[in-house]
Amino acid sequence: MRAFTDARDPDTSDEIWLTEHPPVYTVGLAARIEHFPRMTSSIPLINTDRGGQITYHGPGQVVAYTLFDLRRPKLGVREYVRRLEWAIIDVLAADGIVAYGKVGAPGVYVRRVDICIGGEAKIAALGLKVRSGCTYHGVAVNVDMDLSPFATIDPCGYAGLAVTQMRDLGSTRDVGAVGDALAVSLCQQLNVRPSVNV
Repeated sequence: MRAFTDARDPDTSDEIWLTEHPPVYTVGLAARIEHFPRMTSSIPLINTDRGGQITYHGPGQVVAYTLFDLRRPKLGVREYVRRLEWAIIDVLAADGIVAYGKVGAPGVYVRRVDICIGGEAKIAALGLKVRSGCTYHGVAVNVDMDLSPFATIDPCGYAGLAVTQMRDLGSTRDVGAVGDALAVSLCQQLNVRPSVNV
């Protein structure tokens, strides 16, 4: 992603890279050690240059790396973040899942009074890097995965933050189908026609 971004010129097409990672904790630039795993784990911990704190990626989660030149649509970073969230919200809505974003806590959330105090759980995380007006890193949507690794960390730096997934909210789509829908939704929200690499 860094190499692609560094090599961009004004004519380089925007891209979305869709992937599914093996189990890994990723740590953003703002990470604090008190949010790290509270027990010994075989899951690797990788430092990244994205914003934010610690999160978990694993099989059953679709990750969309969004490599966009924000100067073309004249988007600010906050507006870009909102549009990424709206793209995810639209994908979830197609399965009847009502979700929302939160100012000051990027990502997408749902009401889950059945699993957590406060009735809220995170279903998608967002972490970006912007260099010379171009973005990389992106979003991760929990589709149908083992959520237990989230329990050993403070997801996104929030102690006690509950995490959920589409399967537990009635979705029957797999990671591939959700990734395809997410790519389409991202293109619609950003009014672009990027290349999509799977």
